[in-house]
Amino acid sequence: MDGGALVLFSGGQDSATCLAWALDRFERVETVGFAYGQRHAVELDVRPRILDRLRRDFPAWAARLGDDHRLDLGLLAQIGGTSLTDGTAIEMGASGLPTTFVPGRNLLFFTAAAALAYRRGLKYLVGGMCETDYSGYPDCRDDTLKSLQVSLNLGMERRFVVETPLMWIDKAATFAMAEDLGGADLLDLIVEDTHTCYQGDRTTRHAWGYGCASCPACDLRAAGWAKFAASR
Repeated sequence: MDGGALVLFSGGQDSATCLAWALDRFERVETVGFAYGQRHAVELDVRPRILDRLRRDFPAWAARLGDDHRLDLGLLAQIGGTSLTDGTAIEMGASGLPTTFVPGRNLLFFTAAAALAYRRGLKYLVGGMCETDYSGYPDCRDDTLKSLQVSLNLGMERRFVVETPLMWIDKAATFAMAEDLGGADLLDLIVEDTHTCYQGDRTTRHAWGYGCASCPACDLRAAGWAKFAASR
């Protein structure tokens, strides 16, 4: 596909799978990660390792994988009030959303990514948002992102396309997508090198990867792996 893609790449399972999806489709792919004071900042540490491994183990994709960018959105930590930025207990909040919900996070991510894509001459913005198997975050919903695409295009006079390959699939299907895209090597990379745990725990290796095995992100990943493994 023409136009090139910018992948919102956190270092987690979903965004790494979306990166593989983009590399399989676009001739030019760049990546962007965001530092926002997240308690699981270890996800930023694994990003270079994943990119290096993609270049080493997938020669057909290596030529397509371009620059990586890291942007500071520390204002989210300044605003605070969430368990991902303040280190408070991870639980359900009074609003009915988990305290891991960071208001405006994905809206800011895509706005910053679009500004970067504008300067880099990239058309497609790829994110790992999903409303099938998720924590209920309103900024992960398809309607939100369709609306945001319209606003970005109007506000920047560009024809950006927001792509969300995982929007209608669950975590088990996300593992399966990785295997379909890159075989056992990519599946191993996803399990071994990506980071999802909200606690930032990389001390314990489970069948599905590293994590505390008790936070909502680990629960979703573990359940997805169990369903995926049972279907093989």
